[in-house]
Amino acid sequence: MPSHAQLSEILDTVSTALLTVECQQGVVGPDSALPELALAARSSGALANVARLVAAAHEGGVQVIHALAERRPDGRGANHNARLFRAAERLPVQQLSGTAAVRVAPPIEVAEEDFVVRRLHGLSPIQGTEVDALLRNLGCRTLIVTGVSANVAIPNAVFDAVNRGYTVVVPKDAIAGVPSEYTPAMIRNTLALVATVATTDEVLGCFKRPRRADRR
Repeated sequence: MPSHAQLSEILDTVSTALLTVECQQGVVGPDSALPELALAARSSGALANVARLVAAAHEGGVQVIHALAERRPDGRGANHNARLFRAAERLPVQQLSGTAAVRVAPPIEVAEEDFVVRRLHGLSPIQGTEVDALLRNLGCRTLIVTGVSANVAIPNAVFDAVNRGYTVVVPKDAIAGVPSEYTPAMIRNTLALVATVATTDEVLGCFKRPRRADRR
């Protein structure tokens, strides 16, 4: 684990952004298409910790990006080339554009200055989306990755960000996957090799600084 000084240097609020991954009602909400994942995100405290990080980012002037996954009602443009995609098509709750399922889930609050990036294809919130261009235009060099799932989207986000030259911080208690014991194993054996692993409280301690000027 990094020292407070080391983490503070990485999390310079001028060049840091916070990414929430698939923290949407149809994934982590009470009517989730994936109830086991939703339960893990809530019972572990991960979703509450994401909400704490988002609130502190708003207060400290750290840019927040919410990455959501959705599909058109006609399915056009969606992937069909993996078992995961085919299984998702049969779920009772669909992540359809314009529905409640693809709204950011409470207790996370979306501020006016946040970006909400929606993808219609693939597994990654970064590859093939606006996220990379937005981060570069905002001058961000460090990305805090939170949300679900530790099985698929979170490692995709971390690898894609690292491959694009970003420094990545993963608050280990602000991500979730299934089964519950898989998440710490993924963090320890994979994500810790390429990202800085911290806790929500440690990241929050670095956010308690004067608010930066607006970036345009």
